[in-house]
Amino acid sequence: MQLDDYIPIVGRSVIEDLRLLSERLSGRRIQHINSTAVGGGVAEILNRMVPLCNELGVDSRWDVITGGERFFGVTKKFHNALHGKPESLTREDFEVFVENGRLNAERTATDADIVFIHDPQPVTLIEKKSGNKWIWRCHVDVSDPLQEVWRFLADYVVRYDAAVFSAPGFSRELPMRQALISPSIDPLSDKNRDIGPDIVDAVMNKYGIPRDKPIVTQISRFDRLKDPVGVLEAYRIAKKNVDCRLVLAGGTASDDPEGAEVYQEVLEKAAGDPDVHILLMSQNDIEINALQRASDVIVQKSLKEGFGLTVTEALWKAKPVLASAVGGIPLQIRHKYSGMLCHSVDGAAFSLKQLLNSPEFAKKLGENGREHVRNNFLLTRHLRDYLLLFLSMNITGDVVYL
Repeated sequence: MQLDDYIPIVGRSVIEDLRLLSERLSGRRIQHINSTAVGGGVAEILNRMVPLCNELGVDSRWDVITGGERFFGVTKKFHNALHGKPESLTREDFEVFVENGRLNAERTATDADIVFIHDPQPVTLIEKKSGNKWIWRCHVDVSDPLQEVWRFLADYVVRYDAAVFSAPGFSRELPMRQALISPSIDPLSDKNRDIGPDIVDAVMNKYGIPRDKPIVTQISRFDRLKDPVGVLEAYRIAKKNVDCRLVLAGGTASDDPEGAEVYQEVLEKAAGDPDVHILLMSQNDIEINALQRASDVIVQKSLKEGFGLTVTEALWKAKPVLASAVGGIPLQIRHKYSGMLCHSVDGAAFSLKQLLNSPEFAKKLGENGREHVRNNFLLTRHLRDYLLLFLSMNITGDVVYL
């Protein structure tokens, strides 16, 4: 996709603003580094953000660190701990993390004008900082982390020139400047673009999901923090009053070793119910798009959440969304206006019954949610925020006020 392709969605003036901003970054180099090329919102965003930056004339590249099973086992513990979940961490765990960072530092050049590090996994690369600007982008909710892990990471984070968080409540007390930049979706990607009913029908037939009753769907990695078992429990309560089907669909990320275990747990909990469909999917964006469009209600019952791009995707398709009031989700959903928020299994079941029994109310929520996403959470806004952030780092010699 080219930038001009977004004009019918966001307007010509938005694209012209991006071009004006990018002119002031001409000749400068931006390097993004994260831990996985496939799976999760960070990879999806970078997959579109980097090409668009290059189209604008801002020299951008994207590198991915490597790590073995032991390293990603440790980073999964870190991920859970940053969300406040108790984890048993040993001295060896921290040593594995540091050693993997050292190995990646040896094989990764970091000589761009701005090195943009995403999340904790590559944070130790800051050891290579030498005269250029470094930004740490935190995509997870660190509002109430386990202090042992946060203190360890903060020793590296404080060496960065700036930190970026997704929601106001995520920010931490740090000595450098901080920016609030929400994630986004690409409305023209395969996951979000308009598709015909024939494609939707084909995907539903492929997975053997009848459309004879309302369909409730959660699409997320099989991760305990996404609470697929809680979704199953809420569905069972709601089903006593309104007949429906449940689809739990998702895959695993290469940096998440717990995914297969959670998937098996969900299969066991759902056994014997022909109206529950558990789909272990590869990263097939068209199929995800089709599943969302075939659904009557989209659920995201996370226990913790960084931002919740699956919520954004569903809202963009004008679907009524029921989601937990955690992380960045309340930035996207105003209760009973652009979706429904819940705080428990029982609360989720109650709202689910309300949405399934009140289709006109559900439709209005979906319409409001789509406009909220159009105004706040599309890729073009995200790109503008990043360009402004890069300019604020003063790599051009200009003074930029944000």
